Amino acid sequence: MVIIVGKYIYGVINGSHTIEMEKPSASSKVRGDKGKGAMVYTIAHQDISAVVSNSPIVDYTCLSKDIVARRLIEHQMVNEGIMQLGYTILPASLGSFAVNENEVRDILNKGYNLIKETIEKITDKIEIDVCATWSDFAAVLKGIGDEEEIREVKEKLLACEKITITDQMKIGNMVKEALNRKREREAEEIHKALGAISQAKSIHELMDEKKIINTAFLIDTAKQKEFDARVEELDAAFNEGLNFRCIGPLPSYSFYTLKIQKIQFERIDWARKMLDLGDVAAKDEIKNAYQRLAASTHPDTNQIDMKKEFNDVNRAYKMLVDYVKACEQTDEKGEKQVYSFREKEVKKNAILVMVCN
Repeated sequence: MVIIVGKYIYGVINGSHTIEMEKPSASSKVRGDKGKGAMVYTIAHQDISAVVSNSPIVDYTCLSKDIVARRLIEHQMVNEGIMQLGYTILPASLGSFAVNENEVRDILNKGYNLIKETIEKITDKIEIDVCATWSDFAAVLKGIGDEEEIREVKEKLLACEKITITDQMKIGNMVKEALNRKREREAEEIHKALGAISQAKSIHELMDEKKIINTAFLIDTAKQKEFDARVEELDAAFNEGLNFRCIGPLPSYSFYTLKIQKIQFERIDWARKMLDLGDVAAKDEIKNAYQRLAASTHPDTNQIDMKKEFNDVNRAYKMLVDYVKACEQTDEKGEKQVYSFREKEVKKNAILVMVCN
């Protein structure tokens, strides 16, 4: 197997700063020792700099969950280390690579305006993740079970000679609905209190029925103490019936993340053939071709199953839309009217820089 060492990109900071620090490791965080690893450093373009380290280029989708989890911890440790040095960092998505220093600069050049605009939005702001769980879940369930409506249904069932599975399911559903209503009320109260001093919030999935909220808040750095005090007030208001866990300050992971998409000629060639396009096409031609084929392959208008063809047409259109965006990032003057799908041109426009939120 040929191992290609490229540049792993952690994120981008404002300014052409020279930073050098030892890359932390996930194992050192667990053990509390200082891991000996590669150096983390910056590569500048104009007045922005990418935070990188030398690393073998790896497809993270092919790695085991354990390895990805360790890489994620290291990714976050570097970004948080840069924050501790006093910089605002726009984090890159996990597994972002460039083949060499020139490609890093190409990424910074293509995404320059977008990166500058985004860094301006997150300067002097931090993310704090707040998780709240019921401290005594059994007591919560007992309290719900003692509610008048549920208690009356239970008493009626107990008076019956035989309780069916349907009866048990009815009680279970009533308890679940009451639990969800309680969760929604308490989550709304927490979100309202913390949202009042936040710029934005991002609600994450609840992976446990004991959880009430799992939410990221974007706040002004100057308001961190006020935010912490508000959490303490909520803790007191709920009479310690909830356990609050706050993680931060963090970079804006939940709000703004730099995504670097590598565009492959083979996929673009497949996509333009799927839409019956030639070697070049204007935006309108691409859109018209998509609309025509989407209409002719839509499952609602076909007696035969055209679901695969319809999905392929949609995938092809998205690929070409992304390719057009990449071409526009390369064409700084905005003079391009038609887009070439020839291999040489595709390779020239093979990088799309986006910010996801």
